[in-house]
Amino acid sequence: MSGFGPRAAQLAGRVGDGYVTTTPDAELIETFRKAGGADKPVQAGYKVCWGTDDEKCIEIAHRTWANEGLPGELAQTLPSPRHFEQASTLVTADSTWDAIAYGDDVGRHIEAFRPYAEAGVDAVHVSQIGGAHDATNIEGFFAFYASKVLPRLRDIAAR
Repeated sequence: MSGFGPRAAQLAGRVGDGYVTTTPDAELIETFRKAGGADKPVQAGYKVCWGTDDEKCIEIAHRTWANEGLPGELAQTLPSPRHFEQASTLVTADSTWDAIAYGDDVGRHIEAFRPYAEAGVDAVHVSQIGGAHDATNIEGFFAFYASKVLPRLRDIAAR
């Protein structure tokens, strides 16, 4: 069950098979666990834009997924796609640099996931922004994560 606030985390703990979030919020995860989710999985989603040109990655991420930079719970309260489009105009390209992991700097990608491990998330589902039709390369993304990012994340999770 997806949830973004304390009441949703409590409900997920009571009736859900697990908890899905987009933020590494240890308090919400603890709320979920105490409400009946102690033995249930916690999963999160995180978007990245892998590529060899940082500026192109930011341009793609901002153009195709600006709403990733919306503050707080705003993205969970907007009632229609038109409202997402309107709210996304408030997100600047400059703010995208801080909102996602981008480029091919392994450390940047690792550090983006460390808070999820520290908060107690069991699994993070990674979404590549862009694709083969853009300057990003989906095969390159998978190779980068398989050979450089995932081995280091497994080491962090094992600690």
